[in-house]
Amino acid sequence: MKSHVWRPLFVVIALVLGILLFRAFYVPEDFGAHDRGYTFGFHRLSNEQEWQAFPAKYRDSGYCNECHDDKVETWAISAHGMIPCENCHGAAFDHPEDPEKLKIDRSRDLCLRCHAQLYMPSSGRNDIPGIDATQHNPEESCSDCHDPHNPSLEEM
Repeated sequence: MKSHVWRPLFVVIALVLGILLFRAFYVPEDFGAHDRGYTFGFHRLSNEQEWQAFPAKYRDSGYCNECHDDKVETWAISAHGMIPCENCHGAAFDHPEDPEKLKIDRSRDLCLRCHAQLYMPSSGRNDIPGIDATQHNPEESCSDCHDPHNPSLEEM
């Protein structure tokens, strides 16, 4: 073969060998999918204890029910019942001991994440009631008229 074929081939071979050599020194030996397969993705076996000690950021709605059983009960039978509390209220990780300091996002943008009027013919997105945000009370917060824990009821 001519040199115009060999030179690029040697470059590719050198590049592949360089990547494999770099990987051999950079990637820890205990990194991989291991005996549990690819379901849990790649991780290092040596830092599993470290992650088990890491505090959970998100919790299920049962955690909220411990103190907010009246709200959770109303919410559970509402149209929003399948949505975890933390989707709207944020992660329970930083939940303060004093509920007065809890920041609750009452912004219109939070509701519009799901309720902006969109046309998506191939998904269940069209089943969610949507509004035209420019026409439907544009200067108001949604919670001024709607109870987020029971959105089918309108407040006065």
